[in-house]
Amino acid sequence: MSKTGQLQIDGLKVAIGKKDIIKGLNLKIKSGEMHIIMGPNGSGKSTLLNALMGHPGYVVTAGKVLLDGKDILGLTPDKRAKMGLFLAFQYPREIQGVTFGNFLRLAANAVGKAKDKNSKPYGPMDFYPVIKGRLEAMKLDSNFIGRGLNEGFSGGEKKRAEIVQMGILKPRFAMLDEIDSGLDIDALKVAAKGIQDVFKTDKPGMLIITHYERILKHLTPDFIHVMADGKIVKSGGVELAKRLEKEGYDKFIGL
Repeated sequence: MSKTGQLQIDGLKVAIGKKDIIKGLNLKIKSGEMHIIMGPNGSGKSTLLNALMGHPGYVVTAGKVLLDGKDILGLTPDKRAKMGLFLAFQYPREIQGVTFGNFLRLAANAVGKAKDKNSKPYGPMDFYPVIKGRLEAMKLDSNFIGRGLNEGFSGGEKKRAEIVQMGILKPRFAMLDEIDSGLDIDALKVAAKGIQDVFKTDKPGMLIITHYERILKHLTPDFIHVMADGKIVKSGGVELAKRLEKEGYDKFIGL
């Protein structure tokens, strides 16, 4: 189970090149809370997650990001991951020559070592039943273990493989960037169940980006936020998503 903690974002501003994308965003996420951010295209949702994870193409120009009171903005992505941050990508990359099983085993060992220097690393045989069980839960065949990372995976398989990673790495704060895009109805149910299982078992803080209310039929978030023009302009509960579905985003732009 994840240690209790808080991810706090204060006055965050992020630029890509010379263009300001995030324009003073504030948000607090506690362990065991599920937050969902919705908003129109171009509002800065994916930029926010990439900046939090430390992507070098996203330049933080102001603000702080505190994990349990420690500012993480000076840390590289791998160090943020070892502290318990996780990002499921909107468009997972295909990497030839690195098998999914080895990638995830070595990542799990690195994160485990960061949590406890005395932790015993997984060997290939030790890790096999761990990853096999997670794959089965996501309706993925065990042959994915030996395939190149995301190589030849369908869009839906890539998204479900991200949830497999989250379940094994057990992050303290998990960020999921449009994990529901590209999924049909059946795959969405499987993915949502995987997310809910991790949330219920490990109690991480979760920040999920989505365009669609449909995932809310399978998840029960604590907070819904509307993002527009680089800021959170409205926050509420599940009822807010229902308003968005009925009224659209225009009502909230300019608030």
